[in-house]
Amino acid sequence: MNSQYFIPPLNFGMIEDDLYRSGQPNELNFPFLEKLGLKTVVWLAPEEPNQRFLNFIDNQEINLEHLGVATSVNAWDPISEEIVLEALEVILNPRNYPLIIMCNLGRHRTGTVVGCLRKLQRWNLTSIFEEYRRYAGPKVRLLNEQFIELFDTDLCRVPVDPPPWL
Repeated sequence: MNSQYFIPPLNFGMIEDDLYRSGQPNELNFPFLEKLGLKTVVWLAPEEPNQRFLNFIDNQEINLEHLGVATSVNAWDPISEEIVLEALEVILNPRNYPLIIMCNLGRHRTGTVVGCLRKLQRWNLTSIFEEYRRYAGPKVRLLNEQFIELFDTDLCRVPVDPPPWL
């Protein structure tokens, strides 16, 4: 009998087929992530992922898209429009799938990018905020919700062959 457990990372969720979100994983989460057969990690935190996770990404031959490097070091600063647009460009390219969007806790930066993606999918704001709040828990940031609400989807470059759910 295989005694290996499959434990998802903090704030893990499925957004669409082969598109996931979560916080930074630890060693216990690696077998679970392996099962997803990831091709791309979109990393939204300004700092590097931890070394064990970087080694895992390397061993699995997963492409790391580290966005947000140029942002301010203050974790409270909201994600910039530029980074959201960069992230969406990677997310909207089906060649990057299976793909996971991550930041440290999988709450604010990830939630903002997913919220903007939902807006691009023409979800209503109530549903977008409900999803954002489910992952943010009691730590909801109104600035992030305002960012999502004011986000201009016309700035997104939608590829000729977008994912089927767009």
